[in-house]
Amino acid sequence: MPETAVLLTPIHFVYLVGVIAILSVMILRIETPPVCVLFLFLMGFLGLGTVSGGIQTVFSAIIYAAREFMEVIATIALVAALSKCLTDLGSSRLLMAPMAGIMKTPTMAWWVLGLSMFLFSLFLWPSPSVALVGAILLPFAGKVGLSPLMAAMAMNLFGHGMALSYDLVVQGAPSVSAKAAGISAQDILQEGGPLFLVMGAVTAMAAFFLYKKEITEGKSGQIYCDEEMADPGVLIKRKTESGEKKTIRCSYFHGIEQEKRRAALAAAFLTPLAFLADIVFLTVCDVKGSDATSLVSGTALLVMCISSAAAYGRNSFGKITGYVTDGFLFAIQIFAPVIVIGAFFFLGGGGLNTVLGKEISSGLMNDWALWLAEYAPVNRYGSLLIQMLAGGLTGLDGSGFSGLPLTGALARTFGTASGTSIPVLAAAGQITAVFTGGGTIIPWGLIPVAAICNVDPLKLAGKNLKPVLIGFAAVFLVGCVLL
Repeated sequence: MPETAVLLTPIHFVYLVGVIAILSVMILRIETPPVCVLFLFLMGFLGLGTVSGGIQTVFSAIIYAAREFMEVIATIALVAALSKCLTDLGSSRLLMAPMAGIMKTPTMAWWVLGLSMFLFSLFLWPSPSVALVGAILLPFAGKVGLSPLMAAMAMNLFGHGMALSYDLVVQGAPSVSAKAAGISAQDILQEGGPLFLVMGAVTAMAAFFLYKKEITEGKSGQIYCDEEMADPGVLIKRKTESGEKKTIRCSYFHGIEQEKRRAALAAAFLTPLAFLADIVFLTVCDVKGSDATSLVSGTALLVMCISSAAAYGRNSFGKITGYVTDGFLFAIQIFAPVIVIGAFFFLGGGGLNTVLGKEISSGLMNDWALWLAEYAPVNRYGSLLIQMLAGGLTGLDGSGFSGLPLTGALARTFGTASGTSIPVLAAAGQITAVFTGGGTIIPWGLIPVAAICNVDPLKLAGKNLKPVLIGFAAVFLVGCVLL
């Protein structure tokens, strides 16, 4: 037998069965964490030889995964805290107001909605940005004739698709993929960067030209709304003392309390300037990885504290604590299942020996990769196709992040077995997983955007399907070149 031969043990087969089982329940839209807990116990039982060892492995693996994910959890929490603060102050309205002035035609409105959603989602993540962009820009888009369905498509593709899959600033998605693949998030963003750019550009252009007629043939009309719900520049009807309704146009400070207006305006200027300074510093000083993440996270926290202090004065201590609490609740809600799923997949890499406290394998997935390379050589193009299909299948549960530990682990396996770029494979799997489950194809993942725009999520999913599939095809072709 060749020197490179790998001895496969029962724990290797249990892990492989676990991977197949987890992928199967994801496809069937069954919650994955219970299956992960079961296989964590079985692997601990096999590795340590006792029932108590299996029970301890479940907990130890989850703690190990939590430590690995803590940086990205904290980053998302602090960015969400800033987003909540800006929304409460009304600064978010002021940040979006200049965008509204550009919307003169349905075509311009579609692109402004999409690009605004992309920009804000990079820094604030899509979930907070949906409410922000939708509440402020949708009335203007409707005013120039853009239909709600086309507006929802622009927000969805640019936010939950392009921004969330790339995740250049917060780096939540690439961090999860990288941890499972045994590489750095920066590797995925750099080597896989062309894939993200191609996916975004091709999907956006395909969506625009496929539905250009529906985008451009909207009917222009004024949008009226209740005064307390109105946004800057929108016409509202206010009752006079005589009981008559008078049409007025809202000011940019409409809905913002008088005593908070200066603080809201200051925060609206401080926030983009602070993040722009971060970008300049990161570029000039070539700061990457964890250092870059910590700079962005720290900036978000400090801006939130300064803004809260300016607006609430003595009461800012309680407000700051509340915003941080809300931010971590938001982050944990997203990552609670991901931590359990990641705990299982980390056992396929270097986490196995650490969790079990004994030398068992250099990596179960790596062993399988070596076995595949020796007995069942994998074509690099086939690896890319399988990786993208796996990402799409894991996204069927409506959560783009839950499948990232799997696609990251598979990228390491196929990359090692076929001698191809692990970051490129990880990026491809990340794109299909997030675009599918993060909220562009699966109807149950489209509910937030559909609710904001008051459209049917099934219709929105149907509209998104063609441009997203065209984007996937372009990613595969470019990926074949990069491999």
